[in-house]
Amino acid sequence: MNTVVAPEALDALQLDLTHLLQQLPDRKHGALIYQTLETLVRIAEADADRLDWKILMGSLQDMHQAFSVFYPYRHTRKIAVFGSARTLATEPEYQMAKDVAQCMTQQGFMVMTGAGGGIMAAANQGAGRDASFGLNVHLPFEQTANPFIEGDPKLLQFKYFFTRKLFFLRETDGVIVFPGGFGTLDEAFESLTLIQTGKFGPAPLVLVDRPGGDYWQTWDRCVREQLLAKQLIGPDDPSIYSLTDRLDVACGAITKFYRVYHSSRYVQDQFVMRLKTELSDEDVAYLNDRFADLLSHDRIRKSSVLSPEIGDNTEHLPRLVFYFNQRQTGRLYQMIDQINEMGSLHPDQEHPEHK
Repeated sequence: MNTVVAPEALDALQLDLTHLLQQLPDRKHGALIYQTLETLVRIAEADADRLDWKILMGSLQDMHQAFSVFYPYRHTRKIAVFGSARTLATEPEYQMAKDVAQCMTQQGFMVMTGAGGGIMAAANQGAGRDASFGLNVHLPFEQTANPFIEGDPKLLQFKYFFTRKLFFLRETDGVIVFPGGFGTLDEAFESLTLIQTGKFGPAPLVLVDRPGGDYWQTWDRCVREQLLAKQLIGPDDPSIYSLTDRLDVACGAITKFYRVYHSSRYVQDQFVMRLKTELSDEDVAYLNDRFADLLSHDRIRKSSVLSPEIGDNTEHLPRLVFYFNQRQTGRLYQMIDQINEMGSLHPDQEHPEHK
């Protein structure tokens, strides 16, 4: 069924587009805006189905609301907490999720959940409304937000799972996963997959169980006996994640990851690692000796800001620059662990909340 667009709506849209096109040469991201508009024109000229347009429209609407909600908090580190919606408030995992979230907010992080019940409710409760996000998704059956995030402007309603997952990992600086069902395991494995392939992170991934629990121990045993032993993953890939049944270890795994390491990106084909404090020449020499297998060629070198990075609020940070072979993510995580043992920090640099 086709919907007729009112003439006055078309006139208003034409004015908006004309105004936008006139501004493009002076807009900061004018070239990207132009490419986006050009892509929409190409799709419109093609023989796209109604369903194609509904998917595109729904995806863009999801993204627009998420961009708007997250933008004011773009420089605050956030932790995604996943786990079963069926966990009862009387179970140990609920209290641990509540305590972990509270611990993270005390360290300056904000907390994101799927906004549902169980572990999600516990994490939003522990973080408190001011430090919480909820990323809800419309389901065929009713999916209401938990009372600790319901009505908050940081509660987002997504049409699609894939746009919801995009923003979970786009916005997060660490992932904590409690026991759960298919959805929880999907979120854990997607995080692992994107870390291993370099599409997310580096960021800490912590799998948390109740004291004495064997949920993740059993899972880890399967990974090692089936995937690792059969060479379906690399020998260092288990370094991507950590397991614990202790609150202090779970919180420490997140905060320690950002003790010296700050962030990273690619500049052309060079991997640029930003640090909170400069390493000594001796430290860099040690890294070159111990982690030479990470390099496709050349050596790990100290650097100041590279020109393509200017304007991203990290200009002041010292850097390590090298040609990463992009095959040994587990070893890269081991190097970050080593870097976090190096260097001395001023107390003001210890807080991880700014990125």
